[in-house]
Amino acid sequence: MKQSQLGLVLAQCFSILIWASAFPGIRMGLVAYSPDQLSLLRFLIGSALLLLLALLFRIPLPDRRDIPALLLFGGLGFTVYHVALNYGEQTISAGVASLFVSTTPLFASMLALLFYRERFGWRGWVGSFLGFLGVMISSIGTGEPFQWNSGIFLILLASCSESIYFTFQKSYIEKYGFLAFTAYTIWGGTFFMLYALPGLGTAMAQAPAEVTLSALYLGIFPTVLAYLALAYVISRIGTSEATSSLYLTPALAFAIAWVWLGEVPTWLSLAGGIVTLGGVLFATLRPEHTPALTEKRRKLGT
Repeated sequence: MKQSQLGLVLAQCFSILIWASAFPGIRMGLVAYSPDQLSLLRFLIGSALLLLLALLFRIPLPDRRDIPALLLFGGLGFTVYHVALNYGEQTISAGVASLFVSTTPLFASMLALLFYRERFGWRGWVGSFLGFLGVMISSIGTGEPFQWNSGIFLILLASCSESIYFTFQKSYIEKYGFLAFTAYTIWGGTFFMLYALPGLGTAMAQAPAEVTLSALYLGIFPTVLAYLALAYVISRIGTSEATSSLYLTPALAFAIAWVWLGEVPTWLSLAGGIVTLGGVLFATLRPEHTPALTEKRRKLGT
């Protein structure tokens, strides 16, 4: 494996693992903070970290004509996604939430195909179906009841907004770089969350230390570092292939919640995780083309 390919694999694995850890982190944070307050607190922390990085790497200000688009990216990819997700998880079970969150790669792949003619290939679509099926099996394995309510629509809203963020960011990443683009959009998302500022100080004063430490973790790792890693991957291999690996997030979330919160997954949940892993591997690991096969295809004009 080439060094560049190894870097992409490590970046994908890092983003998946960190985002999986966000689910138990959010659950702990909601013990003492409202969904709005938790979203704002973690993004204030993330924005402060990005400000330090911006000063360190001398990130320039964006072009004035790009500011509306960057604010829109921040509003959709961060404000809408995280606030809707936090509220949605208050009214539906964790298993059902993970099922609908996992529609993000599907939405992103369809948008990339529609607007950019980004080919995903039959292996990608079959692998996506297997990944979604695995998440569904894991959700059933939780034994939690499924019931249509407003929480499901909030989760779907979160998935749609996140898929728009992932799909249309590539040209801006190419222009500004993944660090600058992530900083601009997270700052924009934080700006739209400032409505939750009243009462945040009181909540921080009353919150247990471990809950605030959880918010600190969310602000540094899932909010900043994971988005930087995935932005780097998208800039190199495109939206469809980069986001297909996100199907692994719910399976890893079960494992992390097992260790962190003592929530033991069922055998059916574990089986669903294996199916999901198989789907992601099927979608992302292409068979190597032999020289003879490549020459035959060239002669046939394929």
